[in-house]
Amino acid sequence: MSTPHAAGLPLFVSAGDILTDLVRERDSRWLSHPGGAGWNVARAVARLGVPSAFAGAIGSDCFSDELWQASLDAGLDMRFIQRSQRPPLLAIVHQAHPPAYFFIGEASADLAFDPARLPEGWSAAAQWAHFGGISLARQPLAATLVALAADLRARGVKISFDPNYRNLMEHGYRPTLETMVGLADLVKVSDEDLRCLFGTDEDSALASLRAMNPQAAILVTRGPHTATFLAGGETIEAAPPRVEVVDTVGAGDASIGGFLFSTMRWPQRSWREHLSFALAAGAAACGHAGAHSPTLDEVVALMPAQ
Repeated sequence: MSTPHAAGLPLFVSAGDILTDLVRERDSRWLSHPGGAGWNVARAVARLGVPSAFAGAIGSDCFSDELWQASLDAGLDMRFIQRSQRPPLLAIVHQAHPPAYFFIGEASADLAFDPARLPEGWSAAAQWAHFGGISLARQPLAATLVALAADLRARGVKISFDPNYRNLMEHGYRPTLETMVGLADLVKVSDEDLRCLFGTDEDSALASLRAMNPQAAILVTRGPHTATFLAGGETIEAAPPRVEVVDTVGAGDASIGGFLFSTMRWPQRSWREHLSFALAAGAAACGHAGAHSPTLDEVVALMPAQ
């Protein structure tokens, strides 16, 4: 066990969006759910068994109290979550099928995140840092996170990036996309991300993405269909396990969380084995309502026999 880990600092840190989803039900009631892609990834890695943290800021309101408690319940390192007197960031999901949503939070708490307030020595302990989601489309937070990713990369921390396309990225996102891909050791995208970010067919979009950083490994997920992993000159394809789908919310976050967990827990394993674990994690998340973070036992149960 490394000295930093023994000192109680996390091996994995996700810095990105943390928010509350307000979802309208069929009878026009509204239900609130803690969420955010970056936060979901941190929970996924923590649930699987690697000391993890979510680095971000929340408010001091009822929604933020729920996010704080859910983070405690997930076993995240609470020293990385900052609180301010600003209002919360809300995602208003007024239609589920097809998804229709907008965000409320022009001066919300997430924008106040300050990396200088994180625990001393944390970057020396971290093996991976994950970035993505709408946090990278919201200034001044986006600039703060891009600078943090660059600093961590220079310190030898591996960088994972999942753009997780939302409508905030429709205009002006391309420079951030290029910078983050250039910093990343691993880029995770869905087929929908590729179409929306590049506005072309998937093959052309993937070629454009690879051209931004030929050295980065790329994981492409396609829901229940075959996923592709590219690293160097190697291309690996695998189909996710078949499960009875209850909810696909958070499945992509569970997949990248599973991949990162696998590389940290079993660094000696092959890319194919890491991919298999990632797809099993995403499938396990689909068996539950909401953004479920699967346990190690749930994921292993869906792994193909070796």
